[in-house]
Amino acid sequence: MGMGNSFETITVLQYRLKAAQEELAVFQSGEKYIRMEKQHLTQVRALERRIAKLEAAVAKEHSHAITIRNQWFEIFEQLQKECDRMVAEAVKKADMMERRAIRAEKQRDTALEKVTSQRRELYKVKTELDDEKQKVQKLTAQINRNYENSSIPSSKSIARKKISNSREKTGRKPGGQPGHRGHCRKKLTPTREIYLPAPEEVLHDPDFKKTSKTITKQKIDISVEVHVTEYHADVYYNSKTGERIHAPFPQGVIDDVNYGGNLRAFLFLLNNDCCTSIDKSRRFLSDLTDGKINISKGMINNLCRSFAQKTESQRKEIFCDMLLSPVMHTDCTNACVNGESSYVFVCAVPDGGVLYFARGKKGHDGIKGTVVEDYQGTLVHDHDVTFYKYGTGHQECLAHVLRYLKDSMDNEKGRTWNRQMHSLIQEMIHYRNGLSESEEPDPQTVSEFEERYKTILSIAGDEYDYEPPGKYYRDGYNLYKRMKKYKKDHLLFLHNKNVPATNNEAERLLRKYKRKQAQAVSFRSPSSIDHLCKCMSMLVLMRRKEQTNLFREIAEIFA
Repeated sequence: MGMGNSFETITVLQYRLKAAQEELAVFQSGEKYIRMEKQHLTQVRALERRIAKLEAAVAKEHSHAITIRNQWFEIFEQLQKECDRMVAEAVKKADMMERRAIRAEKQRDTALEKVTSQRRELYKVKTELDDEKQKVQKLTAQINRNYENSSIPSSKSIARKKISNSREKTGRKPGGQPGHRGHCRKKLTPTREIYLPAPEEVLHDPDFKKTSKTITKQKIDISVEVHVTEYHADVYYNSKTGERIHAPFPQGVIDDVNYGGNLRAFLFLLNNDCCTSIDKSRRFLSDLTDGKINISKGMINNLCRSFAQKTESQRKEIFCDMLLSPVMHTDCTNACVNGESSYVFVCAVPDGGVLYFARGKKGHDGIKGTVVEDYQGTLVHDHDVTFYKYGTGHQECLAHVLRYLKDSMDNEKGRTWNRQMHSLIQEMIHYRNGLSESEEPDPQTVSEFEERYKTILSIAGDEYDYEPPGKYYRDGYNLYKRMKKYKKDHLLFLHNKNVPATNNEAERLLRKYKRKQAQAVSFRSPSSIDHLCKCMSMLVLMRRKEQTNLFREIAEIFA
């Protein structure tokens, strides 16, 4: 197999060698070159003839292209001239229009500047007018504020109008009417009886006979007597020890001259309950006793401190009892101590204990140490946000809300929500007061009240969005925001019968202090106003007791 292949290979190589030798012989002889040269010349001549034809065609086409180009140039020149003419006319027209536009723009700018200036002046005038209207509204609101639409007490109103009476006139004279049993003066047990002698005409006329009827009339008067009890105690001397001894004096008899409980109670009530000054109190007592008793100012001033110390344990019991009450009223008012601002807090349980507290500050510092600090029931107050940090429930005083709504009605006449809310609150209070002691509020009625409350607040929001409040009078808007935020605290009285709708309890109690403040004007020290608050707490509690003689009870405490 291998030998056959090598033979074929050798044979092929021999043929190739032979062919190569023949081709080499042809090249060596020169014949191949001659044929190739002839063949090359033939191809060159053919190509030259073709090139000549092509050059002639190119020259012809070039000449034609030049002719066409010249013709196009002539056309373009004509079009360019026409275009330049049209452009020149357009530029001329544009220049004219531009000048007209510039003149129009100048006129427009002048007109706009004038209009802008007028608008600015108009806006300035309107702003000033609106600002002045708001100032007038604010001042009018301040002038028109009275006890009906604000927290100002009626006693502070200068031109207080007469309270209207809804009863119809009958034409009868005032006083007792015929046919009605009169309220006669009560007769007392006589301390002295005087029998009037018979008239002279009866004594000299035997026709007059004495009957069994006797007419009695009393004349009641009072007199002040000075009772002075003088104690004598002999002194005994021990000759051996040198000791001196005497019988002990009764309790309360310490100084050479001592005053009894009745006299102390009289001066105490005169100064602290009747709110007369120390000078008037001592002068009145001196006049009553024909000048026999002239007590010093310091003694009268110390009565308040002495009474406060003697009743300390009773106030602690009241404090503890008030912590257990489910509802408590609280409020605060301004005071003056040595010319500086101070405050008096009051805590009151309905038909229960009352405590006054004197504080130098408001806020949490003022509440510290009062019943409110540890109280866990429902607080009724006048929207002092500090109170919201204490207690478990809150009720806003709706009497204040009604007055604030009245103020909004007087000064925001274009709004409707304040009148609707005023009527709704009156209706809710009337419904609540109309319930009997055993009757509970109807859930359906309460739910309807709450829906109406929400609807009116929605109306208020729309009205204030359409016409925002001014920067000088915002009381109505602030009231709307407050009633929206504290909705639950305005309507708690509808759900809980123990919760009253107003804080009138605390308001009435603070008026007692304000009367004393008006008389004293300014207290000398924080301790003096603190003693007064402690004494007022006990006076209110004693007056709430049935069938109690306040004077006798205070006299016993002093004795």
